[in-house]
Amino acid sequence: MSSPAATVSVKNALRRFRRNRRGSVAVEFALVAPLFFAVLFAILETAIVFLAGQLLELGTAESARLMMTHQAQDSGMTQTAFKTDLCNRIKMMFNCEGNLANLTVDVKVFTPGTAITITDPIASGALTGPFSYSLPPAGTPNTIVVRAFYQWPLFVTRFGYNIANLNGGQRLLAATAAFHVEP
Repeated sequence: MSSPAATVSVKNALRRFRRNRRGSVAVEFALVAPLFFAVLFAILETAIVFLAGQLLELGTAESARLMMTHQAQDSGMTQTAFKTDLCNRIKMMFNCEGNLANLTVDVKVFTPGTAITITDPIASGALTGPFSYSLPPAGTPNTIVVRAFYQWPLFVTRFGYNIANLNGGQRLLAATAAFHVEP
């Protein structure tokens, strides 16, 4: 049997342990920190995706201007040259320099009176075509639609926050510029 003095000292020790508040902040932080950092990283990744999308929009509009002002037609700009020009405008956030396969461009010419149809480039979680690249003939009042696509890798998606619209945890960033060619 235990002595009454040992029972009293155990009760006192338990009472002191219950009243002791040292270390409670560390325990509370350990419980809250994973959720806090998950939300913080999800917010940061969403902001970066939106910023990259805006940069792609701006770069596409500036590169499409080459077609609107006949600079692309006059120089006989190929699809690779157009992608290179676009990549040079967006390379501060995009990994396309030296690897233009990450960047997909679709340039279509529509004659006046023709219905403009734009198809969804995503089918079953994959980027699908057909994509074309055709320069408008000079001196015609055609409508040009330039679309650029980039498959942006996501990281927080792997932890349950999913803004991916492509297989493999990627987000398809798309930009469109539509205009009439200047005479």
